[in-house]
Amino acid sequence: MLAKHLKRPLLAAALLLLFMSPMGQERGASAQAQTTLDFPSFAKQLGERALREGVRQQTVDMVIPTLTLNQKVIGSDRGQPGGGPTAPTPKFAPYRARHVDAARINRGRERYQALRPLLSRVERETGVPESIMVAIWGHETNYGLVKGNYDLAEALASLAYEGRRRELFASEFVAVLKLIDRGIPRWKLKGSWAGATGHPQFLPSMYIRLGKDGDGDGKIDIWDNEADALASIANYFANAGWRTGRPWAVSAAVGPSFNREAVVNRMTAPRCPRVHMRHSKWMTVSEWRRLGVSPLQTGLSETEMVSFFEPDGPGTPAWLITGNYKVILEYNCSNFYALSVGLLADALAN
Repeated sequence: MLAKHLKRPLLAAALLLLFMSPMGQERGASAQAQTTLDFPSFAKQLGERALREGVRQQTVDMVIPTLTLNQKVIGSDRGQPGGGPTAPTPKFAPYRARHVDAARINRGRERYQALRPLLSRVERETGVPESIMVAIWGHETNYGLVKGNYDLAEALASLAYEGRRRELFASEFVAVLKLIDRGIPRWKLKGSWAGATGHPQFLPSMYIRLGKDGDGDGKIDIWDNEADALASIANYFANAGWRTGRPWAVSAAVGPSFNREAVVNRMTAPRCPRVHMRHSKWMTVSEWRRLGVSPLQTGLSETEMVSFFEPDGPGTPAWLITGNYKVILEYNCSNFYALSVGLLADALAN
């Protein structure tokens, strides 16, 4: 879920966020943009900023002196793959095989059935499908098995010091201190090296904004409470504009006379342009039929606006994607991520 936030959430799954979105599509300035201050002095400045933003002095005094520069975190950030506008696009099929595999589907179905009463209630309240909640959970942390063990305060302070996305990570560091102010113990605030945390791999600011109490106990615990984690995922999607009763996409059959050049998208998206440029222009289902592209599944009206997407090119699986596909991209702005989440959700629901 990180993709959106790193661009400015979430969020491979979590470890792909910086590269794929956005929660991180943009590579930003040089990773050499370190401050001339030493790390302890920089950490002190972070503490002063936190105080200005309302964090208690007690919290600042408890955390700032303990921080050390984590070179492993910085190495992970600098080791992210490149991906300029001319870089070749890998094939989706191998990614799909790794992320929508039998093990992930089977474990997802097990957790899905175990949590049906909760999931059903959250879907009624938010309009976000049960299967989408579980698929996001499965992609982000393998249903809670891999949540990350980096100290968030140290990781985010280190990334802010490195400087490639200083403002983003400095802001997220302050958000961690705000969570501690709320009574969440620091030992619980663990996550990926990029600062994503809990079952849904939210960045700290996203927890503050969209974390949801899923079981009515008055707390929002996305680290150990599955109900809260899934309700928070649904709240994220509802906030991002998920439209009830519409699929994320349907598979499509392509006629032999279809002219792909005639449907190229000529517009540049304001966010993650390289991701969106791979989609066609948007037209109604009936317009696509007239061009030789037909949906192979039900669920779309003839007037629904959809875009055509062939991730691996002509002659390979194709989809007509809806506005809900773009909502998945809000969680992590990667076509491979969004496709895999949708396909895993479909497998879990069947």
